Amino acid sequence: MKTSVFYDIKNLVVEETPLPEVPNGKILMKIDTCAICTWEQRVYTGVKKVEYPFIGGHEIAGEIVQLGEGVEGDWQIGNQIVFGTNLACGHCYYCRTGEEQNCLNFDHSKQQPGLPYKGMGGLSEYLVVDPENIFSYQNVAPAEASLTEPLSCVLHSVETAEVNFGDYVLIVGAGIMGMLHLQLAQKRGAIVIVSDPNEERLKLAKELGAAQIINPVKENLLEKVLSYTESLGAQIIFNTTPNSALIPGLLENLSNTGTMILYSSYYPDEPVGVTFDHIHKTGQKIMGTANSNKRDFIRAARLISQGVVNVKPFVTKIYPLSQIEKAFDEAVNTDAFRIVIDFEQERSE
Repeated sequence: MKTSVFYDIKNLVVEETPLPEVPNGKILMKIDTCAICTWEQRVYTGVKKVEYPFIGGHEIAGEIVQLGEGVEGDWQIGNQIVFGTNLACGHCYYCRTGEEQNCLNFDHSKQQPGLPYKGMGGLSEYLVVDPENIFSYQNVAPAEASLTEPLSCVLHSVETAEVNFGDYVLIVGAGIMGMLHLQLAQKRGAIVIVSDPNEERLKLAKELGAAQIINPVKENLLEKVLSYTESLGAQIIFNTTPNSALIPGLLENLSNTGTMILYSSYYPDEPVGVTFDHIHKTGQKIMGTANSNKRDFIRAARLISQGVVNVKPFVTKIYPLSQIEKAFDEAVNTDAFRIVIDFEQERSE
């Protein structure tokens, strides 16, 4: 089978690797599509350090092509599935209490069964998966289904924030994560404001249901937020950008007793000045959220399959595996939402 392997910064090689054997109780998944997440983009550019060689890829959709002996459940060959990554240890306190997204031993460099190198493995044609980590999808193309993983993370974020009907919500950043936050917050009855310097993205945010849009380069963010929120500020802020320097200023836009969710990873992770007496007096909460769990994933798959959440606008471009470096360059250097690798294009040639 073909596998794309990171050998160094901006050095991706597509090579032949053995087809994995399928142990008892496991399933062989043929990967149809893999979206290029920001995490893999950071590996590509060297911002995220990994041990080479490394096989990335975790936003994947495909189908079952082989069942190991003794597989439990109703899984059948040909089922369309998405894969919830198995990077949690499964044994720590958080895993055992259903909070595997905060696993003490979460490992992006975990060795996947049957693969020659460490990594999440989604940039391989085939992957051995555990039945408990796969979820059915239907009604959408594989490229769209591959966005189940990011949606599951956003679903976890929105539920962590406890978005309620009538809440004023400010979403900072109108990339794919900001847009998915917009759709889910709106469906929970929130009045959503989106801030981003990209006018095209703001236009799409408005089309997807944002009540208000703000370009913080051209407009005063605080003045606009106060004018849209009865001078209270946003009750919930989702910062989906990787810029920690924004946080002190964003707190000024947060209402008393409001919640700020730090959704993105921060690179570089530098300290910022926060006045803790302000937090004390206002009752504001700052919370982090990362990853997702099985409960999030199964519901994200349903939301996409049933058309409740529209992810089609976020599949910016699809490339065959043979053009993977070109795909990564476009993902890194443009305003693309998601660039997707399509293994089926390669197989049909």
